[in-house]
Amino acid sequence: MKYEDRITTTTNPTAKRLFELMVEKETNLSVAADLTSSREILDLLDKIGPEICVAKLHVDIITDFTPEFIDKLMALKEKHNFLIFEDRKFADIGNTVKMQYSGGVYHIVDWADITNAHTVPGPGIIEGMKEVGLPKGRGLLLLAEMTPEGTLAKGKYTKESIKMAQENEDFVIGFITTKKLINDPKFINFTPGVKFGGGGDALKQQYNTPEKAIKGGSDVLIVGRGIYQADNPQEEAKKYKEEAWKAYLDSTS
Repeated sequence: MKYEDRITTTTNPTAKRLFELMVEKETNLSVAADLTSSREILDLLDKIGPEICVAKLHVDIITDFTPEFIDKLMALKEKHNFLIFEDRKFADIGNTVKMQYSGGVYHIVDWADITNAHTVPGPGIIEGMKEVGLPKGRGLLLLAEMTPEGTLAKGKYTKESIKMAQENEDFVIGFITTKKLINDPKFINFTPGVKFGGGGDALKQQYNTPEKAIKGGSDVLIVGRGIYQADNPQEEAKKYKEEAWKAYLDSTS
């Protein structure tokens, strides 16, 4: 199904908005801004903002984090029309993640449209996060699969993750996965580890090409080093955007 036809399949406001802006901007590209300087992150997102639908962050690796960073981040979100995904990968009991999500230094639920969680602790992790996230219209991704070589996130783990998503479809908007896991258009598949040429790195990360990821059923492609380490990130983001969008159009034609 095309993105515009999937808008009505979900009740989650963030999922609806993501489908809408992907159609509006003609992009299914997310950048993983895995940088440690707030200035570098903001500069990157200002340059490539027009090319992306989602900006993915690891806020806890930023060495100079201040609340002002979030203010500037939100301004760029409005300027360039993208969503914010805090790649927190929560993995604790429900009561603990509820506090991690809503409080602490970062107050993630107040500014991140999307975040994600491991399902190792069981459904309580989703229930705890839902209590504070759903009233704000946020969306949760479950780590149903991961891309590194030797990952344990597969098999029964993946099947149980899908079941938990189906039982919480008002809050769970999709999966971190290498391929389409379930034939239900409300769930959005985010695929990390996307890079021209494929291959891997020294720490056992495995890469998919944009075309291969889309053919496997991915909806949003997450590109990190392939963009932010490029000599011209803006031009490289355009190339990824065009390649990923073409693959999407081919897959739905």
